[in-house]
Amino acid sequence: MTSAPQQRWLTLIGLGEDGLDGLSSAARSLLAQAELVVGGERHLALAGPLTCETLAWPSPLTDALPQILQWRGRRVCVLASGDPFFYGVGTLLGAHVGIDEMFCLPGISAFSLAAARLGWSLQNCKLLSLHGRDFTLIRPHLQRGARIIALSWDGTTPQKLCAELAARGMGQSRLSVLENMGGARERTRTFIAADGAPDDVEPLNTIALEVVAGHDARIIPPVSGLDEAFFEHDGQITKREIRALTLTALRPLPGQVLWDIGAGSGSIGIEWMLLDPANRTIAIEARSDRAARALRNAQALGVPHLHMVIGHAPEALRDLPQPDAIFIGGGMTVDGVMDAAFDALRVGGRLVINAVTLESQARLTDLHERRGGDLTHIQIAHAEPLGGFRSWRAALPVTQWVWVKP
Repeated sequence: MTSAPQQRWLTLIGLGEDGLDGLSSAARSLLAQAELVVGGERHLALAGPLTCETLAWPSPLTDALPQILQWRGRRVCVLASGDPFFYGVGTLLGAHVGIDEMFCLPGISAFSLAAARLGWSLQNCKLLSLHGRDFTLIRPHLQRGARIIALSWDGTTPQKLCAELAARGMGQSRLSVLENMGGARERTRTFIAADGAPDDVEPLNTIALEVVAGHDARIIPPVSGLDEAFFEHDGQITKREIRALTLTALRPLPGQVLWDIGAGSGSIGIEWMLLDPANRTIAIEARSDRAARALRNAQALGVPHLHMVIGHAPEALRDLPQPDAIFIGGGMTVDGVMDAAFDALRVGGRLVINAVTLESQARLTDLHERRGGDLTHIQIAHAEPLGGFRSWRAALPVTQWVWVKP
């Protein structure tokens, strides 16, 4: 049975630009009973005048948590924009307050308002937040014909997006900037990315984007095995065909953690994250120049949350979050690396190792004999000119061992 609202000390109320006029009678009653009201300066003004104690969100928001928790058991109301659990503060509070202590009255999200204003089917749109997040996160979603609704960081976000689209060959994309939705100052303006965004956009705005991509547009394909041209590298990169087979062998599931040992350019770990926004990669690389290059690649491909550890395995593996999968592209012959990988891997997790040298291939053959798993020999060849004809040019063969921890 669900607890009644009055039995829960923390109330979350979704507030729109119409302030108190847009709240239900239940929300207005809970707000009136609050002993402490927490919200942004804008929210507190929209809900005013308030006679109880108030707390404006500091930066970072987490600094307010100790103060809020001191009021546990008393009547506390937190004001948020729209739906507190849709890129809102609800998730932050939910990590510290049990759902049985909390009651939420969501408002209409900016995503729903934008879709309603434009007549878009919300289920067919990609919904993103660029507020408080790295702008490059939008890059993997810039697909031909995509409709994207994104919360802006501030009034400069539309200009940044226009520049990004033009640079990627998507300058004919159509943007609608919806400002102060739901209030008296609501305004919607639509323009083409190549023409640039207005310079007087309000800080509170949402962008609705229809992607139009030219034939030469730089689109990140949602597949494994990106062309090497997508990556900055010094030759230390898993080739695209082998990379596609390796990701298939790793079998990533949403929300899983990968250790990429000997990350090089970071291609395996980056593509692991591109397969699902919830996926995480911890890349271990001994050379600082390669580590920096991998981080640049992650930024360029829209997965800036790549976690880089600079150091030598196995020492660098200590105290890392437990992996669901491990890829070893180099260093498997170093003493202690294999034992550390076997010990760290979660039960049911997958270990994939690619070997090129005879010595490392011999090691994999021995591991296969002792531990089982799947051992595969991979040979790739490309057609290249040979005089006035063409012939097959073979790449170095790769031996791949795949093992699932029992």
